Amino acid sequence: MDPRSTRLDELSSGGGLAALAARGGESLPHLMTARARSLRERDAASARLADLPRDPDVSVVVMGSWGRLELTSGSDHDFVVLVGGAERGAVLPTPAQVGDVLDKPPSASGAFDDIAFVEHLTTRIGLRDDDNDNLTRRMLLVLESIAIAGSDAHERARRSVIETYIDTRVKDYRPPRFLLNDLMRYWRTICVDFEGKQRDHTDKWALRAAKLRTSRKLLYASGLLPVLECHDLRADEMRTWLAETFAAPPVDRVADAFLRHQAYDTGIRTLTAYDRFLGRLDDGAFRDELRQLARGEEHRSPAWTEARRLGRQIEEGLLALLFDRDALARLVRQYGLF
Repeated sequence: MDPRSTRLDELSSGGGLAALAARGGESLPHLMTARARSLRERDAASARLADLPRDPDVSVVVMGSWGRLELTSGSDHDFVVLVGGAERGAVLPTPAQVGDVLDKPPSASGAFDDIAFVEHLTTRIGLRDDDNDNLTRRMLLVLESIAIAGSDAHERARRSVIETYIDTRVKDYRPPRFLLNDLMRYWRTICVDFEGKQRDHTDKWALRAAKLRTSRKLLYASGLLPVLECHDLRADEMRTWLAETFAAPPVDRVADAFLRHQAYDTGIRTLTAYDRFLGRLDDGAFRDELRQLARGEEHRSPAWTEARRLGRQIEEGLLALLFDRDALARLVRQYGLF
């Protein structure tokens, strides 16, 4: 089915998630609550940042659960100060100024609470200059980011990254391999980094593992599915379609794929499991149990047992979409391995 049949204005407003929920007679209350909370927090943060001086080519961009519109009570506020121009010394606002305004710190990852230059994101793809932080910022800018200041600059930056992938070598009715390969590299990097963190930081391993099985896996699918759907587009249509599609929250992109391929029941089961996980993650006791769980004690933890079960349901649903629908299965076989 041609992905252009999707109304992108509806996708951007959350239409994919709402449409799938309505189709299955479900409310997905935790996803909807998190979205409403995220939008309120976005508006409040934007109002607080309005008094800070800001360069015309600068946006303040939030990623992570905020960028996915999935804020819970325990979420970090992961942000970067994104600069659309070339690298320079003085940038306003500074990360410190933004951090003073936001009421929660970002996660400990080095990719956040810093300045990101679009020049680096677009010219340092691959090879040794494309370090872990640069890869993370580039992919999250595309996959899960919203602006809390400088929305025009943010949108220009995202389109600039997408246009870098969709160059003159892209062929009509073929998924853009440059973007596809970088997306797959990012997913594998997340998985490898998870193991690296286990060696250096044994705390919070269960919470990280639970997110890897759920939020991170869905994020990957939310990028993989639109890129594969480019198989139905001419090369000159891909830039606009991808830019508009990636402006929607990740869970909407996944919901829309279930709708487009008429996998309604599977989609409802998958996103109901994720809705359940998000609700449990908003429970301080559940989150603390995962955060404090020691290796080897998994069998004693109801929280871990539930998180693993929900993660398995999400994975089974995504695999069913990718391999039980002939159109997608053919694309995965042709482009997903080699």
